[in-house]
Amino acid sequence: MDLGLENRVALVAGGSSGLGLAAAMELAREGAHVAIGARDRDRLAEAERSVKEVARGRVHATSVDVTDGVAARRWVDEVAAGFGALHVVLVSGGSPPIGTASRFSPADYQAAVDKVLLPAVTLALAALPHLKAARWGRLLFVASETASVPIAQLALSGVTRAAIVRFAQSLASELGRDGITVNVLAPGATRTPPVERAAAKLAADGDVEARLRAMGDHNALGRLGAPAEFAAVAAFLAGERASFVTGALHLIDGGASVVGPEPAHLTAASRDTFT
Repeated sequence: MDLGLENRVALVAGGSSGLGLAAAMELAREGAHVAIGARDRDRLAEAERSVKEVARGRVHATSVDVTDGVAARRWVDEVAAGFGALHVVLVSGGSPPIGTASRFSPADYQAAVDKVLLPAVTLALAALPHLKAARWGRLLFVASETASVPIAQLALSGVTRAAIVRFAQSLASELGRDGITVNVLAPGATRTPPVERAAAKLAADGDVEARLRAMGDHNALGRLGAPAEFAAVAAFLAGERASFVTGALHLIDGGASVVGPEPAHLTAASRDTFT
């Protein structure tokens, strides 16, 4: 299936690992020129090599802290200038600490907003002039299943990811006639480096694979998702064939939302397990 991404320019924030890297690689396979950004220079260099191995277009990597608004806006403008346009923006990033709503102070909520919500807003607003100039654009925000399904132990994630959904939906209603679609991807438990690190912390007996299987048990398929499965959905939404899809929240959770209450492995987890 040709997704119509040949020679489109895609910017992927959080593209050095996990879901962001998987999406960057899929976009590159489809022929897009891809710019990835993240803070860790070593991981970024490794990611750049991985993307170049599958790319049909140009690939560029930039070390950037997207929580720094000035740096984030500068990165967007530099990518658009360097590639001559900007068409696709995918924002993936870190997650706030886990815990129930009353366990956190107002300062914790502010930190979560600064880490999760504001970078997404900043990058999207910085990209808008370039997407409007191209008269074709795709804004994709990587959130979490918590954007749709309440999970008591993931209060900060729910607050910030739900806010991203409302921001995206407002943008979608505003930008549709400019040829720009806006969508939110809400992955469930997926086998990424952060999830593997969390499993290692939770595996008191050292059996990390058993803990990963337990994490993946809470969905209709009974397993963790693969980053490539997430990336396939992201690439479709970034492409021409998804031109009538906008303002939506897309659960990519293996059916976890229809199974029932929150995952058992979170119940006994400490606030700092996934940080």
